Amino acid sequence: MKRGTMQLSRIHHFLKTGTFLLGKTYSTSRAVNMMRAVWVDEPGGPETLQIRTIPRPEPGPGEVLVRVHSTALNRADLLQRRGRYPPPPGESEILGLEVSGTVEAIGPGVKSRFKPSERVMALLGGGGYAEFVKVPEDLLLPVPPNLSLSEAAAIPEAWLTAFQLLHFVARVQEGEVVLVHAGASGVGCAAVQLVRLFKAVPLVTAGTQEKLTLAKSLGAAQGFNYREDDYVKEVHHFTAGRGADVILDCIGGSSWEQNVSCVAVDGRWVLYGTLGGSTVNGDLLKRLLSKRGQLLCSLLRSRSLQYKSSLIRSFSSLVLPHFSAPGPLRPVIDSEFSLERVAEAHSHMEANKNMGKIILNIVPEEKH
Repeated sequence: MKRGTMQLSRIHHFLKTGTFLLGKTYSTSRAVNMMRAVWVDEPGGPETLQIRTIPRPEPGPGEVLVRVHSTALNRADLLQRRGRYPPPPGESEILGLEVSGTVEAIGPGVKSRFKPSERVMALLGGGGYAEFVKVPEDLLLPVPPNLSLSEAAAIPEAWLTAFQLLHFVARVQEGEVVLVHAGASGVGCAAVQLVRLFKAVPLVTAGTQEKLTLAKSLGAAQGFNYREDDYVKEVHHFTAGRGADVILDCIGGSSWEQNVSCVAVDGRWVLYGTLGGSTVNGDLLKRLLSKRGQLLCSLLRSRSLQYKSSLIRSFSSLVLPHFSAPGPLRPVIDSEFSLERVAEAHSHMEANKNMGKIILNIVPEEKH
């Protein structure tokens, strides 16, 4: 039986019998703590997203149960909904890679400073599209006091991804030029601000003038419309022929020639997505070798708990304080949807209309 078929079989069995994902069976005749969550019954379009009432998770050793206020959409959610990006082993089958909310309960052996009712945000491997989610304590961050819970939900996945790519992978240095593709996306908006924070120079590409205007308002030195501009020429003009020291690329195959042309000698091309396809036909290796360029590939969701914990500690030290007023960093929110409008939120992202993060509010803030 194929993996996707097995997953669907488990989900249907769960919905009929009350079997939770960890294998525990609940009798439908006795009361259990329940919650609402978004389920994908069959891989497909936004119409496959359904709200179900299911057993609430309980925190295990070293875990914290979070009452979710908001989550935020990521491209990975769309891929998982279509059956093309399954969660890593051991992670929740429920969509959602980041949340904000309040601490509901503390599991055995938790050593962190977080207390019940404290506002937190969290990086997840899955499970965010639900009223409750259990989180390893090391993947929690405090919410800056000047941010709402909706704003906080826009931080964990996008900002930690951008921080990982720039600081851990590319090791961006002061004064370097960084070309950010999809400069008005969630990761793009975070990356532009982080490049400025690291005293480097951000350039961006985007598909509309409105998106370029947003990126420039966040600190981009220049923006190029990839539909209309020869951005290879523009990057070389801006850098006096040197090219970009670092490229953050979520596009992949369809833009490989432009990236090889844009990257500077000894530059770093960081690939973290393949929205433009994964196939390359041409002399990529020869041209990259001639520039002594580095092609660096990275994902975050599949990383180990140890790696993510280290990432969050570094982010908490170097970046998180700059969200507090009057700090220069801010999450960028495109739009907000209620849980009941989750299919509409997915359609909005699939249409590539968003600038910044799309927020899914699970529980109204006044109910917390």
